[in-house]
Order: sequence, then C-alpha cells, then structure tokens
Amino acid sequence: MDKQLTDNAARMQSLVEASGSTLMDTPGIGPVMAARLIGRTRQAHRFPNSAAFANYAGAAPVEIASADKARHRLSRSGDRQLNSVLHTIAVVQIRMPDSPGHAYYQRKLSEGKTVKEAKRCLKRRLADHVWRVMIADERRAKSCLTQAA
Repeated sequence: MDKQLTDNAARMQSLVEASGSTLMDTPGIGPVMAARLIGRTRQAHRFPNSAAFANYAGAAPVEIASADKARHRLSRSGDRQLNSVLHTIAVVQIRMPDSPGHAYYQRKLSEGKTVKEAKRCLKRRLADHVWRVMIADERRAKSCLTQAA
C-alpha cells in the first residue's frame, strides 16, 4: 500500500507540473493537495471572482444573527471535498511557524478572534489566494498557446 501511495503521489506531482500550475509554490500545498484543488475546481475562470470561488468551496462565512449579536460561521454547503482541502492547507500553514498563514492566524488571534474564527478567516484568505493563483496559471497557459500559434 505504501508503494502504491508513493507512486500515486509521484504521478500526481508529474501531472500537476505538466499542467503548468504554480499551486505547489504556496506553503502547505504539496502535489496531492494541488491535484485535488485542480481536480475539484476544474477551470477557475468559471468563477467570476474569488468570492464566488470561496462560496463554491464552502469557505465563505455566513452571518448568523440572533437578538443583538451577529456572528459568522462557515457555510455547510458547497463542495465539501474542496473545503476539506482548504482546511488541510490551513492546518498545515498554522503549524508552519514561518508561513504567511501562520502569521495571519496569529494576527487574528491577537485581534481577539477565537481559534475557530481565526481558522475560518485563514480558510477564506486561502480560498482567495488559490483562486488568484489558478487564474494566473490559466492566463499564463492561454498566453503561451496564443504565442505558439
């Protein structure tokens, strides 16, 4: 099983690299996470903006208001597999002391957010980042095709 997992990860890495994706340049995103992001998203340009992508991924917060208190929680809708990938990346970045995600998470905690709220903020920020990287990759691939023609 370990050999199969290793072979599968190696195949995913070669496919992600062949696609021209730069997702693996982001801390916390390895070949498996990049392949899952690309596979679940398909074409990032089908989303008009990062907010639409975050909503699709279930990373956009939903306001819950009761009496005088308004709170936010993560949406329970959206692509749960894509949400799981963003959650994994967030947890990995939180554990990496030198990552930008860790610094962002610590800043949110120092602002008085709870652990869950800070992680929710990081997931939303990661959704924006992933969408921007995928859009840039698609534009780069499109320009390479037009220059080759």
